Order: sequence, then C-alpha cells, then structure tokens
Amino acid sequence: MRWDSQVTTVEQADVLPGLARLNTFIRSVRTPEFAGVTFHEIHAKSALNKVGVNSAVPFTWTINPYRGCSHACVYCFARPSHQYLELDAGTDFDNQVIVKTNIAEALRADLAKPSWQREHVALGTNTDPYQRAEGRYQLMPGIIDALADSGTPMSILTKGTLVRRDLPRLQQAARSVPVDIAMSIAIFDDDLQQSIEPGTPSTAARLATVTAAAEAGFSVAVFMMPVLPYLTDAPEHLDQALGRIKEAGATSVTYTALHLRPGVKEWYARWLNTHRPDLTPRYRRLYGDGSYAPKHYRRELAERIRPLIRAHGLERAVEDPQTGSMGQTAQARANARDDNGEWRRTRVRDSGLAATRQDARANLALERDESATLF
Repeated sequence: MRWDSQVTTVEQADVLPGLARLNTFIRSVRTPEFAGVTFHEIHAKSALNKVGVNSAVPFTWTINPYRGCSHACVYCFARPSHQYLELDAGTDFDNQVIVKTNIAEALRADLAKPSWQREHVALGTNTDPYQRAEGRYQLMPGIIDALADSGTPMSILTKGTLVRRDLPRLQQAARSVPVDIAMSIAIFDDDLQQSIEPGTPSTAARLATVTAAAEAGFSVAVFMMPVLPYLTDAPEHLDQALGRIKEAGATSVTYTALHLRPGVKEWYARWLNTHRPDLTPRYRRLYGDGSYAPKHYRRELAERIRPLIRAHGLERAVEDPQTGSMGQTAQARANARDDNGEWRRTRVRDSGLAATRQDARANLALERDESATLF
C-alpha cells in the first residue's frame, strides 16, 4: 500500500510469532530510510480503545495508530505492550513497529455508531502518533478529520516535531471541537537526551514546536515525564528547564517521577549499568523490587518542583468542565493525582490489538549478560 517497491512480505508464523497469526496482518516492510526498523502493517478492526474502569486519567478513549516506537526511549512505560504479540519489550519495541494502515477508515466506522457519545479521545497515551513513521504513513490527518467531523474532542501528546505539519488541520478542527496539544520533554541535557531517547527530536526542536503550536493559537502543555532520579531532578536542572519551557510559550507543566514496571525496569537497568554504573546502587536502594519511587522521594521531588512550576507561571489552569479536555477539569485533576501532585498508576486496554499493559505480561526476555541485571 505505502512502499510497494521496498516490500518484504512475511508469511511464516515462526518469523513473527503472534503477529503473523493475526488474521489482520497484511505484510512487513523495510526501507533504507529506517535502517534496522521493520514496519508490520495490519488491518485494524476498530480504532477506539476504551480506558480501563480502574484508570484515573481524565479521558475515556484513546487511539493508537502505531504499536512500538522508533523513539526508543529507554524508560518508556509502554514497552511491555509488545509482549502480547510475543515480541520483546526491548529491541523489538524500538525496531518492530505495528502500523494500523486503515486506522482512519476504522475510526470513522466507530464514530458513526449510534452508541458513540462524542467523549474526549486522547492520542499519544501509549506510543507516539508522530514518531518518524508518520511522515510516510500519514495516518494522523485522517484521524484528526474524522474526530473533528464527528464533533469529538481530542488531545495529542507527542515528542514528535512532525505535529507541526498538521497545525493548520488542527486549527481547523479546533473551530468545531476542543483540541489540546501537549509536548513531552523530559530531558534538557543534550548528551543525556541523545543517550536515553536516541530516536527523538532534540529538546531544542521540541521547544520550537511548542512555540509553533502556541503561535497557532493553542495552549500548549509540556509533560516533564519522567523526572529521572539523580539525573534530571536537581533544582538547577529543573529551574533551567522550566525557564526554557516558559520562554517557548507553553502554558502549563505536568511532571511525574520515573516508574519502572517489569519489562521496563530491566531495559532501564541495562542502560544505567552501561552508562551510569555509579548510580546503580542508589537506584537499587530507591526502587528495590518495586516499580515506583518511594513516597519520601516523590514528596521531596514535589517540594522541589512545584514551587518552581508556580514561580514560572506554569500551573495548569481549570477550563470548561464540559469539554473533557485532558487534565483540565478540577475533578479530573483531583482524581488523577496523588498527594505529591503526580499521576496515579493507571491501566489502559487497547482493543485494536487486544494488547494490555498488565504487569503479569511485563517480564522482559533479555539476553543474559551482566548489563541486563536488575538493580
């Protein structure tokens, strides 16, 4: 469909266990523009994913046009979702990307159902809709148009500067429905950013995208998620980061401390043991056998960052409670955060591939070497 001259079709089930057995699987594609990355095209039966009933996030529906992500962020919480397809949460998550090529058509069918209540839909909650592949597959314009045409509010969270391509389309959509844009920028040290987020645009490029979206008339939030203990949590780093965010034109900042579920923890430990082994003992004491930083650390981080957010004028404002926009109603914000101002743990179900982020499926199968050991 997309790259007809550069196709490698995979039919044997033993080549792509799990994925090749899906009756929605179309083909696999490789191209020199994405060295080392394979795109597996599927035909999605549905586009809308219902958020689990125990989730505290302030939206009910999500759309994930891609599964897996070439951003390759070491800390990405979505890594375990790849294991449902018998792909690993490490290298496979970075290099084996699932593409729902008919996502716009499937979405229009979902939105046309009499039962659809035009509830808020969030994009970018699992993997990035503006990762590099979007430049070739161009799935987001059809998604934006379908949501706007149906009168459905939407929000986009991304690290991808490609969202700038769609700003005119988003401006048009915003004339008929609420549209929220948020940029994820967790690291403001260039060397660290390239090491731990090797496939992402630079911090400067993302800040420039914040500016472009703000100039297009959007109130742009920045997600400083996650804050990395002993790497990006120093007061000077946080203050400088918030200053750059404010200067770029953002209106608010949301943060949370790093959490390391099974599957992510092993992958992050490999990076830490390779690049910052001096911090391994401190992480072992901080996280131990758990996934979340202890309350005392999260409390200290809150005491450090919240006054800075307030000083830079980046506290999130309460807006129209009827829009359902992500994180903007007082009740949603109260429910979604803990006493330290951080997002509570959530569970999300993706019906498009029936993939989940359940901890029971989150054990990463890594090669057995010294760098892959836990803290």
